[in-house]
Amino acid sequence: MRATLNKRKTDAVVTPRALERRALHEFDDGRLVLEHLAGDPQAFGTLVDRYQTRLLNFINRTIGDRERAEDLVQEVFIRVFRHLHRFDQTKKFSTWIYTIASNLAKNELRNRSRNPLVLFQTIKKHWEADHRPLQFEDATARPDDLYRKRYLKEAVDQCVDQLPTHHRAVFVLRELEGKSYAEIAEITGCNLGTVKSRLNRARNSFAQLIEPLLE
Repeated sequence: MRATLNKRKTDAVVTPRALERRALHEFDDGRLVLEHLAGDPQAFGTLVDRYQTRLLNFINRTIGDRERAEDLVQEVFIRVFRHLHRFDQTKKFSTWIYTIASNLAKNELRNRSRNPLVLFQTIKKHWEADHRPLQFEDATARPDDLYRKRYLKEAVDQCVDQLPTHHRAVFVLRELEGKSYAEIAEITGCNLGTVKSRLNRARNSFAQLIEPLLE
């Protein structure tokens, strides 16, 4: 009994460092940037925690290689750490970091295209459920519903993989990441008209590709 009470007391103790980490997670991105620039050693780690999975999903969907995507995510954070003092505080941090990720993904695809061997490799998708508007799993659903959702997820994976690179990028950002047109324009470096045009073509192509799989 005494051991149980002592364990409860130990579990109830919250260290100042834990409280500080908890407080940091309540801050918005801009505040975390300021805290990092002011010398808080934990602020940047909080930004990494907030964006690591999301960026991994985005890059993986774009290049179709999870292992390489993990390397590129690390490169994103290295660049962010080196250049955070130059970040324009009037801009959205999420747009800035996604722009860096998008540029690295584009470079990866460009480098691949120069290697003939890559043209014969099968690109495999491994989408995660986190931070994604489209949800395919539901723990409360019946087994037959789960099967249909998993089949739909596989169909979406297959069809997105067939979209041209520049169409795939805007489709993923809009339909799977939930980004606004303005954010997509800034991330991809295209004007709004181009974004909307590419997205429209991507949606049409996607619809044609997925229709036979759903019959």
